[in-house]
Amino acid sequence: MGSAIKKIGVFTSGGDSPGMNAAIRSVVRTCAYLKVDCVGIYRGYQGMIEGDFKPMDARSVNNIINKGGTILKSARCDDFRSAEGRKRAHEQLKKEGIDAFVVIGGDGSFTGAMIFNQEFDFPVIGIPGTIDNDIFGTTFTLGFDTALNTVVEAIDKIRDTASSHNRLFFVEVMGRDVGHIALNAGVGAGAEEILIPEENLGLDRLLESLKRSKKSGKSSSIVIVAEGDKTGKNVFQLKEYVEEHLPIYDVRVSVLGHMQRGGSPSCYDRVLASRMGVKAVESILEGKTNLMVGVSDNKLILTPINKAIKGHTKIDKELIRVSEIMTT
Repeated sequence: MGSAIKKIGVFTSGGDSPGMNAAIRSVVRTCAYLKVDCVGIYRGYQGMIEGDFKPMDARSVNNIINKGGTILKSARCDDFRSAEGRKRAHEQLKKEGIDAFVVIGGDGSFTGAMIFNQEFDFPVIGIPGTIDNDIFGTTFTLGFDTALNTVVEAIDKIRDTASSHNRLFFVEVMGRDVGHIALNAGVGAGAEEILIPEENLGLDRLLESLKRSKKSGKSSSIVIVAEGDKTGKNVFQLKEYVEEHLPIYDVRVSVLGHMQRGGSPSCYDRVLASRMGVKAVESILEGKTNLMVGVSDNKLILTPINKAIKGHTKIDKELIRVSEIMTT
């Protein structure tokens, strides 16, 4: 382990995701274990600019591994987009004696960290925290597994109502650019159709699929729609289109929205967060920087932040094939 780093900052940025608190806990306790000071930076880059810091020790993170959200809060920060704002942030970090930081967030947060590293040669390591699972360089991001379980539980409950009233439900889930949540939750919940940005099903094919479902004897149907799906302009227009062309269906829409972000993290997310936090601190102390911790084949890996930002995750084609078979 290197000796140049004496104090590490940790903060969360962007949208919250289950597992962020577990990652904070891991970073803080790894610092304590390795005799390195740790400072919590509140409200992300905004708190960095304003010097909203608080020393943290192993006892500061008691009983947070099971909590959703983030105890360090998160906030958007337009000031950090400017050179002047980043200069003020750097001055605050040096004033506090912080030598490096761990950022837990998504691509926007990583972009800020990468630019900051380039401008000030400041050591940074990223931990991917986003429910969309849309960061290149890791099979899973923190919060994805929990969000899936939340969505599947909600769909199970919606199906009870759908079956009781012979209804068709369009259930919109998060995923503006990628369909990982929709595809996995759709297969896990037994949805009749899954609409994702990567695969434009088309309105005609959707109608044919719903007709087949009705003809096969299904009294109710669930269609999972990622918010970025291109089949219709939005889920409500899909509802109107189906009602117009298939009046036999009593159609309802359920938008799960921000409930997908909340809740106690799953065991998987807690364990992954703990592993990533340890790896992040150890990497900094080994002199590594401008990297993101990820997981591949259940092994922790490091990916350059610029690749994590610019790369694109790929939808699981095999899972798409499975979903097509299961909706027969």
